[in-house]
Amino acid sequence: RSLTAILFLVQRGLAAGITIYAPAIILSTLLDKDLTLTCIVIGFLVIIYTVSGGTKAVTQTQKQQMVVMMGGMIIAGIMVISMLPDNIGFVDALHVAGKMGRLNVVNFEFELSDRYNFWSGITASLFLFMSYFGTDQSQVQRYLSGRSVKESRLGLIMNGLLKIPMQFIILFIGVMVFVFYQFVMPPVFFNKVEKEKVQQSVYAEELKVMEQDYEVVFNSKKQELNKLVDAINNGDEMAAEGLATSALALEKKSIAIRDDVKALVKKSNPKAETNDKDYIFMTFVMDHLPIGLIGLLFAVMFSAAMSSTASELNALASTSTIDLYKRSLFKAGTDKHYLNSSKWFTLLWGVLAIIFATYASLFENLIQAVNLLGSLFYGTILGIFVVAFYVKYIGGNAVFYASLLAEACVIYVHYINSNGTASGLLEMGYLWYNVVGCILVVLFGYVLQLMMKNSKENELKV
Repeated sequence: RSLTAILFLVQRGLAAGITIYAPAIILSTLLDKDLTLTCIVIGFLVIIYTVSGGTKAVTQTQKQQMVVMMGGMIIAGIMVISMLPDNIGFVDALHVAGKMGRLNVVNFEFELSDRYNFWSGITASLFLFMSYFGTDQSQVQRYLSGRSVKESRLGLIMNGLLKIPMQFIILFIGVMVFVFYQFVMPPVFFNKVEKEKVQQSVYAEELKVMEQDYEVVFNSKKQELNKLVDAINNGDEMAAEGLATSALALEKKSIAIRDDVKALVKKSNPKAETNDKDYIFMTFVMDHLPIGLIGLLFAVMFSAAMSSTASELNALASTSTIDLYKRSLFKAGTDKHYLNSSKWFTLLWGVLAIIFATYASLFENLIQAVNLLGSLFYGTILGIFVVAFYVKYIGGNAVFYASLLAEACVIYVHYINSNGTASGLLEMGYLWYNVVGCILVVLFGYVLQLMMKNSKENELKV
């Protein structure tokens, strides 16, 4: 139990840092402030209302935040579609997205190294979500706060059902923003703060030349895409394929120029973060949407991130207090003592999350970072629960050592995949770590239990 709690605390503590980093990006851009400073400010704001309100405050605010998030995302989707050029309809936008390789919704080819295909989504993600919805304290606390078993079950079902359309809406909006920027000139670099620093440096002229080259390539690509839409509408598939190939080649040139700009940003400021993917949607909102709607959508982003952070801090504090502090360190405390302890643990985990948030920019993108961190630990945690519920033969000592071995294997597999040295069956997308971790806990546990049993029998014979 303690090991499971520790694994959860490590994983959730890191994930909490990412949820602080997300709104900090917005605030730092709006206020033109240092990203680290905004991480600290947002982190302590969440800590204050989580400590003062506890589980009840977190649960109640999440209800309102869900309504705001869903409404804001739907409005954003409608707005981005309505802002497409007059000659580009909704169906045309889907055609462009498809030809540019942004609508590969389902890939049925079984390939372990492919992160996102049908099999990883159905099989590997099944293990991920079983662990997330069934063992994660940040989710379980929502069920426990239900007024009845029926209400808790309904909450679990709705939580799972709402996640699918919400993810679809988010991804679909991303696709539409991509199409929008195929016809409306995007910035060569989306992080305005860092870009302005370059414009004020000795590299300003060099950046200006790159921007001019970028504009030339963009205009050429735009012309090809307009021709592509006409060819599709006229039913000329052969011409459409040729134009799509040409547009993709120009897209590669655009990416190459953007890479040169990122290198220039780094040259101007070695400490600058050049991964600007998380700034794309924010730039679209700030540059193209009405002022009132900008406020609503930023409220959506803040709500989503801060809701997750508060839930995670509350779960971290609860687990630290009940599964570690009360169980192993101080067993004779009063309810008030443990309540105060949970508040101190909330503060502690909040500070640790803020520290980790300052390093969140090292990840390729935030959604992937959350899923990766979960996959590193959720499989092992799920395996422990599987053993506890369904494999009674395996004892506590065996599953303890099995979990350590399984987690070590998962981390090793991730290490060799991240540095490109994995081969064969070990070369896999991170979602499969959930399957590997769970199965290894059961297998190692069974083998270790047999060894322990045989060892004990031999001792008795002696």
